[in-house]
Amino acid sequence: MARPHRPVLTAEIIADAAIALIDSGEPFGVNALARALGVKPPSLYNHVQGLEAIIELVRGRLADRYMADLPVNAPWDETIESIIRAERVMYTSHPHVVPLIATSTVTDQQAITAYDSIASSLVDAGFPDDEVLVLVQLFDAFALGSGLDYAAPDAVWRPEGETRNLGRLLELEPRGKVRSNQAFEIGLSMLLDAMRVRLEGHQQD
Repeated sequence: MARPHRPVLTAEIIADAAIALIDSGEPFGVNALARALGVKPPSLYNHVQGLEAIIELVRGRLADRYMADLPVNAPWDETIESIIRAERVMYTSHPHVVPLIATSTVTDQQAITAYDSIASSLVDAGFPDDEVLVLVQLFDAFALGSGLDYAAPDAVWRPEGETRNLGRLLELEPRGKVRSNQAFEIGLSMLLDAMRVRLEGHQQD
């Protein structure tokens, strides 16, 4: 008797199935992913060592899609802006992924390359070593937060009592995704402007 057909698993297939499951909003875990792939959990463990490894596969797969074309030999601010914009597209396209990858250690090489590009551009620009990784984390937090904000409901605030200005301002445009996009553009501009001022201060010391 012929053996029953079993799906051929690869890292890419596992990552794509995990992304689809996460995007669906359904509960995510090794057992749920195995069911989605039509295999038993032990079959997954032949390819990945647990949930954290699956999350890194997801991070790597998304990095391959959205972070493959990193700027080369560009000014530091152009490098950072390009990467943050790419990250934001990635996070807004897959907002349910954000809480998972934000709370796990980064080991994927494509993602590491992106972080190294940011860190190296800051070092080369003249930012002091002891604050470079702090700044990298700041940029990351901004991109991650923007991704989460994009998934927020249109009615972020709904005051039930009197307010000094919030209630009045809520009657104005923009709303929803328009406001989220505007917040990202203003925030990124303010962040880069503040960094330029900070760099000038370091250069004058």
